[in-house]
Amino acid sequence: MSVTVGDPLSTKPPVPREKLEEIFTDIREHPLFDHELYGCLNCGICTATCPAAHYYDFSPREIVQLLWTENLEAIYDAMQEKIWACAQCYTCAARCPFHNSPGGLIMIMRETAIKHGLPSAQEVLKPFSRVLMKVISTGNQLAPNMITRESFADWGPNVVKVNAPLNILRKAIPVPTLHTMDTAWEVNLKTSIELYTIWEETGVLEQLAQVDENLLNLITDIMDEKRADYEDWLAEQKEQEEEEAEGD
Repeated sequence: MSVTVGDPLSTKPPVPREKLEEIFTDIREHPLFDHELYGCLNCGICTATCPAAHYYDFSPREIVQLLWTENLEAIYDAMQEKIWACAQCYTCAARCPFHNSPGGLIMIMRETAIKHGLPSAQEVLKPFSRVLMKVISTGNQLAPNMITRESFADWGPNVVKVNAPLNILRKAIPVPTLHTMDTAWEVNLKTSIELYTIWEETGVLEQLAQVDENLLNLITDIMDEKRADYEDWLAEQKEQEEEEAEGD
């Protein structure tokens, strides 16, 4: 059995009922789900205090109601756009008399959208590809040489403050790891590998494969090179230690 989700005039193929059930099951079986949803009085306090609700077609109460009533079609519809309007400020959780956390539920729905490779997740996360690439390749996402008139024209007269000889100023900083213009600071090779390993073990890379497989392949290649470099460094250190031991 298949159902049409969203606009009945849409030319997009219907979403199979089995797929809707699979998505909802992943949401409901999330370890945090039962800690974020206890019921709903339908009082609307969460929506009344939600900053995003004032500017977007978005309602935390609607999200809670959809999950509480297990409205599979509407849940899928909300995952196409509405869940990405939440600013994750958790004002809703602080105000809910039932101790629900619509913001927490939305985070679970976002994770599920990524897991299933929904187009909305791919579109929303696309701008963050540069950030992720910068983090894995350098250890941080900003660098002094990125702060230029051309990059921040909207800063107006304040941009003159960054026209100082930054390369000289950076070298004057007491901490050696800050003597760089290409990154915010120099990151230890081992630290970079540990960060990647955390992403690997916690499933972040699996999620990335659903969003941007090309980016995943590029990041994997970079980290393979870093791991090889680290192994070479360890081998050199061991060789040095053995030579020093023989000398003694």
